[in-house]
Amino acid sequence: MSSSAILQTSIRPLRIGMIGAGTVGGGVYEIIMNRLGGSSNKSLAASAGNANNTPVITKICVRDASKSRDFHIDTSATEVVTDVKSIINDSEIDIVVEVMGGTGIAKDAVMESLRQGKSVVTANKALIAENLQEIVSLVDKVNANNVGAKTVKFAYEASVCGGIPIIHTLQSCYKGDIINEVMGICNGTTNYMLGKMEQGVDYDEVLSEAQALGYAEADPTADVEGHDVRAKIAILAKLAFGTTVEVNTIPCMGITNISVVDFEYAKSMGCTIKLVGSAVRQSEFGEHDGALSVYVSPKLVPNGHLLASASGCGNAVAIDSANLGIASFTGPGAGRYPTANSIVADVMRVANNTCIAKPFPLSSNIEIDNDYVSAFYIRISFQDGLGIIRQVGELAESQGVSIHSILQQPITDRMHADTVVTTEPCKYSQIKTLCELIEEADFALGAPVFMPMIIDY
Repeated sequence: MSSSAILQTSIRPLRIGMIGAGTVGGGVYEIIMNRLGGSSNKSLAASAGNANNTPVITKICVRDASKSRDFHIDTSATEVVTDVKSIINDSEIDIVVEVMGGTGIAKDAVMESLRQGKSVVTANKALIAENLQEIVSLVDKVNANNVGAKTVKFAYEASVCGGIPIIHTLQSCYKGDIINEVMGICNGTTNYMLGKMEQGVDYDEVLSEAQALGYAEADPTADVEGHDVRAKIAILAKLAFGTTVEVNTIPCMGITNISVVDFEYAKSMGCTIKLVGSAVRQSEFGEHDGALSVYVSPKLVPNGHLLASASGCGNAVAIDSANLGIASFTGPGAGRYPTANSIVADVMRVANNTCIAKPFPLSSNIEIDNDYVSAFYIRISFQDGLGIIRQVGELAESQGVSIHSILQQPITDRMHADTVVTTEPCKYSQIKTLCELIEEADFALGAPVFMPMIIDY
């Protein structure tokens, strides 16, 4: 028998079971089976030196096996199944790729796969954020029981910012550094919508447009209320600071109250508005030596700031650290191939044994205080009358809030006008109470719109 024949019979490709076959799953399948040659026996012989790491998707689990897909499945290499246990309990499968989403069946599949000694690659940010400590503990427990054997890996690059390799960067590139702050535009849908609103399109119109284009779901709550970003910033906070932040404790404001008039005021201040997830060490005795604050909110971002450049459905992350200062990472935050690319990168890191053993390398007991400090923008809608600015000033003083500036466009309708107050840095709780008091005032037409501002960069 020739050496090449012996090689082909001894080669065992890396076998993958994929749970889910939607948009992202289709991209993963196409990259692995077509571009990486997973469905071609010839490619195994051609890559002899690394042949046993050639990935092949041998099973796909879907809800309906008869449903037509928008990608071709090579049935000679891949079996389509409807029972997730047929993947989890298959001893021949090395890696489970979870792209079905949700936190029910997906969580059970991920946890049981790890218990069975299978490495897991997922894009499921909600699952990770809501069960972060449980996942970390399970990976540690499984690997502690496998001393001397192959360790399981848990990889999740695609869970935050789609195609931007921000997870791997935080895992491996800041080991000798100290991170002070992480800020991210982590949701392409809302970034697209805010960009259109900056051009003068009303919220309802731009939401309908985003839904028609497939950027926003029929129920857009997770995007527009900031829940998607909240899960992602919880993950980034754990990576950057080593502290687990319970998702439901993170202050979260979405974009539903933002209007075109806010962009008009922002423009007059040399700013734009972005939905930003933030994790920052507050300053107590020195600079960035205090508690960790994690929150999600629209933010006034100066046009010269790195985050202001993210356009369309793009994402951006800015990391402020002791060694590097501010470093930015930008790119596509969603989509079939950008997200699939990150999943495949994780698969190959597992295959080549370069995937980090601990999915969250840092562990710390930094105090969490989500009553964050910032300068704030407050837009007040009012019915015109005498003494309104004086009353706002008195209410601000009662809450210990110092006013930095007052902005007002010419009043064209005295029954419905707007004014903007910006503040000196103060606590979120102070602003929240101040806005509640303003809403109760006779002149107010509703709850004021408020958001933090970036002033130092």
